[in-house]
Amino acid sequence: MQLSLPCPRSRRYAGFTLIELMIVVAIIGLLAAIAIPTFMRFQLKAKTSEVKSNLASIHTAEEAYFSEYGRYVAAAAEPSSTPDTGKAVFAANTGFQAIGFAPEGRVHFSYAVAVTAQDSGYTTDALADIDGNGSTQSWVFAKEANDGSRVTGALGCDVSALVLEVVVPCTADSGQSIF
Repeated sequence: MQLSLPCPRSRRYAGFTLIELMIVVAIIGLLAAIAIPTFMRFQLKAKTSEVKSNLASIHTAEEAYFSEYGRYVAAAAEPSSTPDTGKAVFAANTGFQAIGFAPEGRVHFSYAVAVTAQDSGYTTDALADIDGNGSTQSWVFAKEANDGSRVTGALGCDVSALVLEVVVPCTADSGQSIF
């Protein structure tokens, strides 16, 4: 009686071939190439929602102060240096303390308020480089004075041609980011 041994080539090994693994890696790379910019875009939109909310809060605080004291209050830039891609500590200065504005935690933007000569109008603007591309995003909320005059924002936003009493980008491209 003769024993026959199985041929090594006929034995079936379980596993993946190198080609199959390379295809899977290529698919994962393609999905990452699509998903990462989309994720970054949503992250930047979330950071931008902070500025819209805080400018509206400053407006509400200024209006409450005006209804009680008959004038608006100026506030120096806080944080004093423009934040970049990270968050900065907001330590309410005298102007923001007077109107009772202090956001919770750290902020992505620097905020400031400039008032007109008669303290009957104001501009509050915000500035940051949230995407780290070297150009800043600037947003503004402006209220015209009783005599129709406007004041340039303390952070440099010119509101002469902007819509009033709405949170808007300071210029057409300043509300945009690289994503």
